[in-house]
Amino acid sequence: LVDAGLSSVLPLAPLTGDPGLITALVERWRPETSTFHMQFGEVTITLEDVATLTGLAIDGDAVIVDIPDEDWSAMCLRLLGQAPTDLGGGVIRITWLREIFDELPLSASPETTEQYARAYALSLMGGVLFSDRSGGSVHLQYLLLVEDWRRAGRFAWGAAVLSYLYREMGRSALQMTASSSLGGDFGGWAALLMLWTWERFPHTSPLHAVTGAQITQDAVSRGIRWLPAQTRQHGDQFYLYKLWFDECTTFVVSI
Repeated sequence: LVDAGLSSVLPLAPLTGDPGLITALVERWRPETSTFHMQFGEVTITLEDVATLTGLAIDGDAVIVDIPDEDWSAMCLRLLGQAPTDLGGGVIRITWLREIFDELPLSASPETTEQYARAYALSLMGGVLFSDRSGGSVHLQYLLLVEDWRRAGRFAWGAAVLSYLYREMGRSALQMTASSSLGGDFGGWAALLMLWTWERFPHTSPLHAVTGAQITQDAVSRGIRWLPAQTRQHGDQFYLYKLWFDECTTFVVSI
């Protein structure tokens, strides 16, 4: 995972989304410009934000998947050593991955260790970085991204994660326009969206966080300073007030 450039995500993976905050942000998102419209102007999440908050690479090869010649079951057996019986359309359940690859055997061979690492990376991509709206499945196309760990390390993961989040924000904003409710239907890395908001709009942040001076020098991402924090878990109207009416000038330009 270090070779693949994904290890910095591991400490941040347990962060869960705050539905109220996410709904409020989607309310302010404009798909035409991929920006949040605030009273003081337009702002957005940048590549620099992604690199600073998550430690993911923003320079490198584009994250592109080629459809394999072999069928999905054969590819799954080759790269994971096992395949589910209900593998339809190349989609695999994340719960299956976690059940089968829950704990690496002490006597595991190097090949088995790589298979477990790929299963974990696949779960990470489907459940965190590129999560879909179901939140419970992932397409096996992502498995090809970690077939070769060294090649994976050349990917601009941060750029791919941000573009995917942009797309999902746009979809959610259009859904809200049609139904006036997000309803928890959101894809993409919600934690990245929340980390950015807490850093840029301090008055929306959790009550406790590690200060910059307390972050160890070997930390690869600023986002880990929010790990001890508990989210407020307010409704979206509370956050809309905070983002639009209350203290709207307190936007931190540089983090």
